[in-house]
Amino acid sequence: MSDTLAGLLRKRGSARDLQSVVRSMKAMAASSIGQYEKSVSALADYYHTVELGLSVCLRDSESLPESKKNDSDRIGAVVFGSDQGLVGQFNEELVDFALKMLATLPGTPSIWTVGERVHARLTDEGLAVLGLFSVPNSIKGITPLVGRILFESLNSKGENELSALYLFYNRPQADVVYTPVSQRLLPLDEIWRRDLIDFPWPTTQLPEVIGNNMVTLRALIREYLFVSLFRACAESLASENASRLAAMQRAEKNIEELLDDLDGRFNRLRQSSIDEELFDVISGFEALSKLPR
Repeated sequence: MSDTLAGLLRKRGSARDLQSVVRSMKAMAASSIGQYEKSVSALADYYHTVELGLSVCLRDSESLPESKKNDSDRIGAVVFGSDQGLVGQFNEELVDFALKMLATLPGTPSIWTVGERVHARLTDEGLAVLGLFSVPNSIKGITPLVGRILFESLNSKGENELSALYLFYNRPQADVVYTPVSQRLLPLDEIWRRDLIDFPWPTTQLPEVIGNNMVTLRALIREYLFVSLFRACAESLASENASRLAAMQRAEKNIEELLDDLDGRFNRLRQSSIDEELFDVISGFEALSKLPR
């Protein structure tokens, strides 16, 4: 079907409307990245501080307060995705990574998802998705989300009790925007204890715990679980907005190329119509000139 001036004008108008939407989403993603990146940076220091505290407490403790035997073969996983689209392969790559990692683990996986997009993909794969949480819209929304995840995943008893809990999320990375990662959150077993005991202290003088060591250890373990989930969510949100920004930049470039093509076609068609009108005028003038006076 050949182009018309009216048709090209409509296409140009639609492309410019889409361009304004893309630029708005690009600006929103760029402004959101800052708060999540600052949060991730601050959490890295705080997470390190919690690990140092655990290292000191575990050196003086012969056992873990939560070190009870668990014969359950039920594996839990929390997968952080997105509620909204326009994020490239953000959810697809994470789901593929989580499926590959879960396939190597013993036991039956039970999954909680953060984000409708990743929930739909995992459900399509036939996995048991026990819960769906909405993605927070800001840093302030992460804390109540973490509380709900901990409540639902750690309060199971008997046959439903988890033997292990894993986190799957995308972590920001400069050269590739983000990369899928996993973290084993539970169990807090002897391997976890030995790793923290061997954690290097930044000075030559080791501190001592004042008061009841076990009370302090329990408090630090609760903080460790909380900050691990908080960091995973914050890094996932930073990665999501970085992926959306990259997707909007690609879309903006494609729209600009489309507009250049439409402008060129419009100008050529308009010039062609002008030429036709001039030829008609010239032809009419010549015809009139040949008539007898």
